[in-house]
Amino acid sequence: MTAAPGAVRTPVALTIAGSDSSGGAGIQADLKTFSAFGVYGASVLTALTAQNTRGVTAVEPVAAAFVGAQMEAVLADLAVGAIKTGMLANAANVRAVADRLRGDRRQPIVVDPVMVATSGHTLLEPDAVAALKRRLLPKAFLITPNLPEAARLLGTSEAVSEAEAIAQAEALLNLGCGAVLIKGGHGKGQAAVDILCDAAGVERFVRPRIGARNTHGTGCTLSAAIVALLAQGVELRVAIGRAKAFVWQALHAGCTLHVGHGRGPVDHLFAIRKSAPPA
Repeated sequence: MTAAPGAVRTPVALTIAGSDSSGGAGIQADLKTFSAFGVYGASVLTALTAQNTRGVTAVEPVAAAFVGAQMEAVLADLAVGAIKTGMLANAANVRAVADRLRGDRRQPIVVDPVMVATSGHTLLEPDAVAALKRRLLPKAFLITPNLPEAARLLGTSEAVSEAEAIAQAEALLNLGCGAVLIKGGHGKGQAAVDILCDAAGVERFVRPRIGARNTHGTGCTLSAAIVALLAQGVELRVAIGRAKAFVWQALHAGCTLHVGHGRGPVDHLFAIRKSAPPA
């Protein structure tokens, strides 16, 4: 059935990432975030993980050919407005994804270069880093590494000051992507400062740091929120500001969640919980 004349097109976002069996990060976090922004979410699975709030115990990558088949099925039918990539697991999956992405502003791609879980488990094989830099980053509208990921992409030590973070963002921009957002959640100090670098210059996005235990999925949630907003046609800087505010609220609300026995998830659905009618 085709849409009625004059019907408003439903904004669609696609996440290409791994599954988190505990529901706090990866595909599950992305789809929850898309829903929170009123965006229809589609997904391509790149890996299965056995994990909970205490850590990752096993990873099973999806075959690259099947990753490609999922992408082709979704992109042939759905009017995807924006795409994010998260955990890609290995070089074969990086190549399969890159081969099927246009990399233009009509369908902006946000690359979250997920490499290592908080527990220390490797989520991107070492030989895949070069493929990521060579094949995928040049197609990205935005990349969103945290401080350790930015350092690993550049083969250098982690930035310990804003000046160093800005220098690394500028170096990453030279790899061919449209913009770089270095996430400051792993940094120190009373404020969490994210650094955006693009052709228009450098901008800081600042929020007070929350001493929360439940931080699982924070990075996935930020990039997913940006993608949801880009799918709705929101300008990049506005999207980043709104996404950062969303994550800050999700972290704050997540302090009251009791999920698991380790580092629990942020509360992706805080707005729904607030608006839900009393039972």
